[in-house]
Amino acid sequence: MRLLVLVVLSVALMVVDARFTLLKPVRSQMSLVLMQSYWITDLPQRLWQGVASQFGSRTELVAENEKLKTENLLLQGRMQKLAALTEQNVRLRELLNSSALVNEKVEVAELIGMDPNPFTHRIIINKGERDGVVLGQPVLDARGLMGQVVELMPYTSRVLLLTDTTHSIPVQVNRNGLRAIASGTGNPERLELRHVADTADIKEGDLLVSSGLGQRFPAGYPVATVKEVIHDSGQPFAIVRAVPTAALNRSRYLLLVFSDGRTAEERANEAAQAQETLDQYGGGPMIPATVPKPAIVPAAAAAAAAAAAAAPAAPAVPAVVAPVAPAATTPVKPVVTKPPVTRPAAKPPVSAPANTGGRE
Repeated sequence: MRLLVLVVLSVALMVVDARFTLLKPVRSQMSLVLMQSYWITDLPQRLWQGVASQFGSRTELVAENEKLKTENLLLQGRMQKLAALTEQNVRLRELLNSSALVNEKVEVAELIGMDPNPFTHRIIINKGERDGVVLGQPVLDARGLMGQVVELMPYTSRVLLLTDTTHSIPVQVNRNGLRAIASGTGNPERLELRHVADTADIKEGDLLVSSGLGQRFPAGYPVATVKEVIHDSGQPFAIVRAVPTAALNRSRYLLLVFSDGRTAEERANEAAQAQETLDQYGGGPMIPATVPKPAIVPAAAAAAAAAAAAAPAAPAVPAVVAPVAPAATTPVKPVVTKPPVTRPAAKPPVSAPANTGGRE
């Protein structure tokens, strides 16, 4: 019976709540009471989620921290790479600027190895016989000569530096042209000039350039700068020490110089042939050949006038000028032929009267 009463009451309340607004204030007050019960019943779930989020947040923060550290390390490495690329760009620009001052054909090479022997100054570059490199080919960087190729391989070459103890190069002082021999000392920062007279005009700060006398290095390339000159009155030769202009122990990009392999005689012969061809095909200035008008001789003119007056039927013959081929550079005086003089017809001779014996 109670259950039935409760069911009827519930149905009646639902109908009244659905049809009318009388129960709305009651429903609002009941929601405030029921909210506390909702909060209490949901408290264990919220506590569990809070604890789990605390531990989970710490783990996520640690993982994120490690990730940021890794990214930071990678970015720092990239920054270092960019700095290295910037320096490489500067060095390549220096090489391009120096190659613009070189008359010969050049090619950029990269240093890929060094000789481990501390008493030998040799390096390995990434250009070899397949790239056209030849023995004895000069090698320089953006500042000056570094050495020459002494060993060839298909794709690499070995370069002997100027400072090696077995290397010497003929040089001259750029200021006054004084010639000397610069030899390696085994120190990458020093060269020595051999057999320089104690009275020679050489001083600290002089630039030494290649003289080209050894037929190996082209003339005019910077080699070293004089650092110290020691004069000893008891010795016939001065002690001259110089510092190479090239960065032998720092340069990574080099220039291979492809100089002209012809001899002086071959170059002279080719220059003479070129000049001869130029002269043959009108390379020099040309003087136009002109033929002046022939001058008329006054006597010939008078004779021609008299002939015309005596025998009008006879036509006057004009002056004949022999054609002359114009010369290449100088005019040729034409040959003038005098016109033939037409003489007047001779009068018939007057015959003397015949002797008729006194008859008329």
